[in-house]
Amino acid sequence: MTTAFDPIELGGKRLANRIAMAPMTRSRAYGPGAGATELMADYYAQRASAGLIITEGVQPSVVGQGYPDTPGLHSAEQVAAWRQVTDAVHREGGVIFAQLMHTGRIGHPSLLPDGLIPVGPSAVAATGQVYTHQGPQDFVTPKELAHDEIVRTIADFADAARNAIAAGFDGVELHGANGYLIHQFLAPNANQRTDAWGGDATGRVRFAAEAARAVADAIGAHRTGIRISPGAPFNDIAETDPADLEQTYTSLVAALAPLDLAYLHVLEGPDRSLTERLRKDWPGTFVLNPFTHPEPTGHDSLDLIENGTADLVAFGALFLANPDLPRRLASGGPYNAPDRATFYGGDARGYTDYPPLPA
Repeated sequence: MTTAFDPIELGGKRLANRIAMAPMTRSRAYGPGAGATELMADYYAQRASAGLIITEGVQPSVVGQGYPDTPGLHSAEQVAAWRQVTDAVHREGGVIFAQLMHTGRIGHPSLLPDGLIPVGPSAVAATGQVYTHQGPQDFVTPKELAHDEIVRTIADFADAARNAIAAGFDGVELHGANGYLIHQFLAPNANQRTDAWGGDATGRVRFAAEAARAVADAIGAHRTGIRISPGAPFNDIAETDPADLEQTYTSLVAALAPLDLAYLHVLEGPDRSLTERLRKDWPGTFVLNPFTHPEPTGHDSLDLIENGTADLVAFGALFLANPDLPRRLASGGPYNAPDRATFYGGDARGYTDYPPLPA
């Protein structure tokens, strides 16, 4: 029987176990030019016992930034800054993929230079607010991307992927979940286009498929993963028609499958049956961030490896509080409780200084 503590091959790398660290926005890129910092190197190196680390979202372009102090991979300065992170993780024997996250309509002009405004598949504002250095601000109506701008945005993902490899990452994950740009193209309430980039499910999956193809062509399919969150309502996404939801994501998987990507990463909603359908349709490695709300993903989710529901299981909040999480999972605990009050603040508590498991 396969367990979470057995190794697995992924992207030409041998992972020590099947426990992944899920991507989690941290907003601690305080370095010049939205660059990674020494604190970030410490944070990821502490968690290098994960079979796979997937970083916080990293913007592939200037206009792709939607939150304060998030890191980029679109300049030489940023590539150099990330080197301290990847070197630190590799020294500890870890494998690390950069998550490329274009936030699309989620953001605010105050976070962007030179009079830029957020962009999206359609000029439809999300309901809600985003945190800025000036406090919470309402989302604005994004600029609808023209065809040539869509092509340029896809090229930005590919360029950022090349930068990630230059920075020492083992691969990249495209963030197609949680209401950001790729997810906006998939969702009918955010994508109201009538051209080839919208309309029915075939049109709405095109951006995700083309972005994945461009990145795979740039750095190799074995270094390219993608994350999706079917039906997730984050950031004012509405995928409420069950038939359309299933058609959209089965069409997406069908479009992605021939690319032979490193993995498909599913952030699961409450419908396990859709997860099982996608698992059946996906021919490659299947990473699952299981639905365990309101509790964080915990020890019970290891059974998903044993029963074949997933090849790897991604853990989020519990990895923040327990840098040595694989060891704790193997021993059944004890677990530090996540300190949500410090997840995003400037204080590093709840970030790098949780007590380790005694020897």
